[in-house]
Amino acid sequence: MAKILAVDDSQTIRNIIQKILEGVGHAVTTADDGPDALEIARKEQFDLVLSDINMPKMSGISLLSKLRRLPEYEHTPILMVTTETGGYKKEKSKSSGASGWIQKPFTEETLLKAVKKIIG
Repeated sequence: MAKILAVDDSQTIRNIIQKILEGVGHAVTTADDGPDALEIARKEQFDLVLSDINMPKMSGISLLSKLRRLPEYEHTPILMVTTETGGYKKEKSKSSGASGWIQKPFTEETLLKAVKKIIG
């Protein structure tokens, strides 16, 4: 199964994502903000990154841009998981290299379907 990095400033959301994805066999590492996630990603390679957009210290879009500049994450799928519904942030995410978008609140089925579509 896949190694997944889940980044969200909400402990509840991180726990939900981790429980769902580990429940089907994925290995999930969590980070509570962008700088922490970037540090983890530099030390370890992940098959997929899930990131919130609105976080303190570093936004998910900034994290996405920084990850895309790392050779080992140039082609790694990165899904944005957020409450944002506005077109601007979706477009900004897409232009920064996001592989897709999961709208919060999400169901277990929605999360699993999105992950399966991206990484098989």
